[in-house]
Amino acid sequence: MSTVDSQAGGTPSAPTGRVAGRPNYISWAALALMTVSSVASLRPAPTMAIYGLAAVFLYVLPAIIFLIPTALVSAELASGWSGGVARWVGEGISPNMGFVAAWHQYAMTIFYYPTLLSFVASTLAYVIYPPWASSGVWTAVVIISVYWLGVIIALRGGIGVIAKLASSGVMVGTLIPGFLLVVLGVIYLGQGNASAAPMTPDHLLPAWTGIASIVLIVSNFGAYSGMEMNAVHVNRLKDPGTQFPKAMFVAMILVLLVLTLPPLVISWFIPAEELSLTAGVMQAFDAVFAHFGIQWLTPIVGLAIVSASLAGFLTWLSGPSKSLLLASRGGGYMPPWFQKTNAEGVQINILAAQGIVTTILALLFAFVPAVSDAYWMFMTITTSVYLLMYLWLFIAAMNLRRRQPDHPRGYRAPFLNLLCVVGFTASLAAILISFVPPSQFGDGNPLIFVAIVGGGILLLGFVIPFLLVKLRRPSWQVAPATTSEEAPS
Repeated sequence: MSTVDSQAGGTPSAPTGRVAGRPNYISWAALALMTVSSVASLRPAPTMAIYGLAAVFLYVLPAIIFLIPTALVSAELASGWSGGVARWVGEGISPNMGFVAAWHQYAMTIFYYPTLLSFVASTLAYVIYPPWASSGVWTAVVIISVYWLGVIIALRGGIGVIAKLASSGVMVGTLIPGFLLVVLGVIYLGQGNASAAPMTPDHLLPAWTGIASIVLIVSNFGAYSGMEMNAVHVNRLKDPGTQFPKAMFVAMILVLLVLTLPPLVISWFIPAEELSLTAGVMQAFDAVFAHFGIQWLTPIVGLAIVSASLAGFLTWLSGPSKSLLLASRGGGYMPPWFQKTNAEGVQINILAAQGIVTTILALLFAFVPAVSDAYWMFMTITTSVYLLMYLWLFIAAMNLRRRQPDHPRGYRAPFLNLLCVVGFTASLAAILISFVPPSQFGDGNPLIFVAIVGGGILLLGFVIPFLLVKLRRPSWQVAPATTSEEAPS
């Protein structure tokens, strides 16, 4: 076994003195729920509810041309090659591109954590003291506190603890509230109440407004990003070849249901012109509960939704950083300091370095209000960089099917080449659409927007990762310790 193979998620070739522990397996159901927690949430439901019945189309079409290809292709790759995206692209294209793909996956989290945790802060404020929702100081305190608490949880428990917390969080904070919302919606219509949004077939498609409609559809590709992320933990399953595809199929169905049904139900209760996008999902639940006289449930659901967001945060915290660690160790792409792990195999210094960036961003939000005005632009850049990873993933999958047709796979995706072409095209379209200035840009010069987004993608997506590849040193290769975290299944 080559050095890259042994250090990209397979059996370690050289123990470093630590005794291998008994593998701490996770169930395929837990992995499925981890995937749901990393992809789907109730947070965007009010935003999509303004489109009424068309919200279903706006999620189903991207699911067909992006979610399904990503899920099926990832299921095949994970059933044959452990180690996640870094290993797949490393085998299918080159080891250097494997590291680049891991970097692209990781780069998304640079600006994602403050966004996700700011939602946690505003939801908590809604439950505790609503005026805090507009306080930059409150938001900063929550972001910083929750991030470092998450790091402590990850360092102390490893992926086993994160899997349990993510599973319970997505159940309590996403699936159960979402199910309750749908049930109440059905009862609402069953009582003879009229839907606030028209539900006739001629409203199934969104109104065509030219390029804005295309942007709206393609932007939802990003809603399904992350389906492949937890493949880095595939060795923690007892039977990866059959269990990972099963986890992906269940996750795919749950993600689609979570994203499509709640917006539809909210559109039954609240007219589009009355939906508050700033108050978010809590306003929607409060309105639904008010109709049934159970508003006392609103703060309980608020806390539940916070738990789901924290579950998603922990899942993202463990996935991309772990993939970057494995890729760095296999090829010496980052200095040994960044490759340091604890006894649980958790990437201490990668998380610490990212925590410093997250802390700085949180403080800027608190004390420099103008920063938030440009933040959505940075999110556009990092999302596009993340989508670059899917380009390499689909190319690698086609190469592996052609070059290694007899390599053992627990699952073979049907029409793999077609799935890859469709997924590649969808990913490329989403990247190109990111250059279209959104409404937040106002009357600004579109060339300035294109220059900023293009420059950001160039820097974060190409200059930095390829510079790290150029500067790599053989002496930076670190043999992974044999821990329960990295033990093969």
